[in-house]
Amino acid sequence: MGDAIDTIIEQWRRERPDLDLSAMDVFGRLAQAMRLMAPQVDRVFTKHGLRQGEFDVLAALRRAGPPYTLIPSELSEVLMMSRAGMTNRIDRLEAAGLVERSLDPADRRSFLVRLTERGLRVIDDTLTEHAANLARLAAPLGREEMATLAGLLRKLADSME
Repeated sequence: MGDAIDTIIEQWRRERPDLDLSAMDVFGRLAQAMRLMAPQVDRVFTKHGLRQGEFDVLAALRRAGPPYTLIPSELSEVLMMSRAGMTNRIDRLEAAGLVERSLDPADRRSFLVRLTERGLRVIDDTLTEHAANLARLAAPLGREEMATLAGLLRKLADSME
């Protein structure tokens, strides 16, 4: 017995037997997995007072290593988003006391964004729970299956860039 994706593919095979639908099957399952995963991931972020985009900014600063500081253009580049969108995220995080801004001594036209002590605690706590949550969601796959899937998805994404 199949699932909704199997039903859709079977219906299309019946109506359009001339088409190769294997890619539709793959991308349909990717979309379905993301739809099912999103609320479970968001629950962890919400518990820590964050949205996905705010988590991404804090995580980028944390990955930068001590002193957990980047300039906004670096954050925009790392997160592949506009500078205007980045400014909004930084504003929200600063208002929450998770980051602070200061003038960049190397370039007075720019400023530095740095994790506060509170921001460091929040990202570390959130990341710990987020990693455990993702591991739980991926638990039906073995380590080798996860490595194979990650490699296949990397190959697919590389081909699209």
